[in-house]
Amino acid sequence: MSIPFQTVVLLVATLIMGLSAGFFYAWACSVMVGLRHTDDRTFVSAMQWINLKIINPWFLATFLGAFVLTLLAVVLHLGDGRVLPWVAAALVLYCVQLGLTRGINIPLNNALAAAGDPDGVPDLAAVRASFEDRWVRWNVVRAVTVTAAFGCLAWALALAGQDVTGGV
Repeated sequence: MSIPFQTVVLLVATLIMGLSAGFFYAWACSVMVGLRHTDDRTFVSAMQWINLKIINPWFLATFLGAFVLTLLAVVLHLGDGRVLPWVAAALVLYCVQLGLTRGINIPLNNALAAAGDPDGVPDLAAVRASFEDRWVRWNVVRAVTVTAAFGCLAWALALAGQDVTGGV
């Protein structure tokens, strides 16, 4: 049995989207939950360092790869009326996440960085308060959105698999 290239791309897009969904989920249910219980200096310093070091090849390959591979899957499934709507929905959902990241989370990260070295910030509680609740709230929305995109791709992959195997 030969698996069509478009199905292989869909599989890889689904895997990368799953990694992306897991990334946002982990932040929502562990990283930010843990940081919530730290003092202001630890919180601000940790978030500043994380935001600085997150820009690395592994993260970027997943973060941008989910978009690029899902877009490619859309293009490759343009003639497939069963799979295309689910892949297109995943792309739209991921674009929502990208918009939230660019419009809300990154500006909050930049404002936190602009506060400077935590040892020189006179009111760390105010810096944290202007960041934490809003960042966490919108990260949860991003987690839900990317998880929904992953679900759409998983369903599309199941449909594509039926096409390859003749129905399971």
